[in-house]
Amino acid sequence: MRYSSFFPKSRKQEFKDDLSVNAKLLTKAGFIDQLMAGSYTLLPLGFRVVEKVKNIIREELNATGAQELLMPLLHPKEIWDQTGRWSDPNVKQIMYQFKDIHDKEFGLSFTHEEIVMNLLGKFVQSYKDLPVKVYHFSTKFRNEPRAKSGILRTREFLMKDLYSAHISEDDMYKYYNKVKEVYVRIFKRMGLQVKIVEAAGGVFTDKNSHEFQVLSEIGEDTIYYCSKCDFAQNEEIFKGSVGDSCPRCKEGKISKSTSIEVGNIFPLGTKYSENMKVFYTDKDGGEKPIWFASYGIGPTRILGALAEVYHDEKGLTWPESVAPYQLHLVHIEDPGTEPEAKSVYDTLKKAGIEVLWDDRENASAGEKLNDADLIGIPVRLVVSAKTAGKVEWKERTGKEVKLLTIEEVISRIGEDKGPEA
Repeated sequence: MRYSSFFPKSRKQEFKDDLSVNAKLLTKAGFIDQLMAGSYTLLPLGFRVVEKVKNIIREELNATGAQELLMPLLHPKEIWDQTGRWSDPNVKQIMYQFKDIHDKEFGLSFTHEEIVMNLLGKFVQSYKDLPVKVYHFSTKFRNEPRAKSGILRTREFLMKDLYSAHISEDDMYKYYNKVKEVYVRIFKRMGLQVKIVEAAGGVFTDKNSHEFQVLSEIGEDTIYYCSKCDFAQNEEIFKGSVGDSCPRCKEGKISKSTSIEVGNIFPLGTKYSENMKVFYTDKDGGEKPIWFASYGIGPTRILGALAEVYHDEKGLTWPESVAPYQLHLVHIEDPGTEPEAKSVYDTLKKAGIEVLWDDRENASAGEKLNDADLIGIPVRLVVSAKTAGKVEWKERTGKEVKLLTIEEVISRIGEDKGPEA
């Protein structure tokens, strides 16, 4: 992609001191644009990152036997009445509810448990029809009282929600624990180290759930965790103090940290099936309720979390697996070098490499190099009169500059992809 025709370019503007890092850098580098408080446009650079996040999630969930679909965002009140959640005060605080011109009541989705259970009621009859594992990527709406922290806490956001239906509690927890492991792998592939944190079920269930938290100073959650084992609980349910002995291993000490929640999973049990009267017939012909669980990851929230974790004083520093492009090609406008820069660009594209080429004629060398640092693509290449048939290779987080042939560049990019890219 030629940066000269790219929409939009980076911005040269000042931001409030109290604005989050992700809001400042993602806006300045041209990844997102704020429409209003809690509502953002994913610009082409941000969209590319989120698509890579989504593809990692897809690969891992599909490997568990889950299937992708797409469900409506506009929900009739009647379906939510079946579980009693429409009139739940906690739900009413966050769900957008309204009447249409026919005086019929609707809500905008903040989750899809009722919709999935409605689907199961139409298609599941026998134990032979279970388990069912379905997910989708869709917009969610939550009436946040204080939309803040950039793209981390918004009123409109993209969510991957997975739902699984089972014949028994044992079968539900078997898949639940499998997804727990898969989530850790998903986040690791994106470059995020997470802690699995026990939490309350909120408006979803009366059972304890699990959150996936990234330690961060900007995080709005507070968690307590052990220095020795994997024990971790959020502030809502933890009973103890910093420095206490771990209640699980007895050896480690409890530490406290703020964190960013990037995923969560909920064992919902049979309450949705029972409330909505969705049952299956077992081997003996008896009628049994479906065991149900849900699992969420916010791809747009991950965009913000990555920006918080991966940045320096110059700009963003994307992990290779989710970077918008693999290479940032900078052409220093020395006379006579245009054909060489275009040849490098064409050769890289032919090799199947994603490259952003800063070919602007009206931008100085310093401006181009600063934008490359701000955007944060893992590798920067420079073509100039000095490179003489080769290109300068510099990794975004490194200091060393190497002069390589285009063949060596292609070989290195192939090696960097790794087995999971």
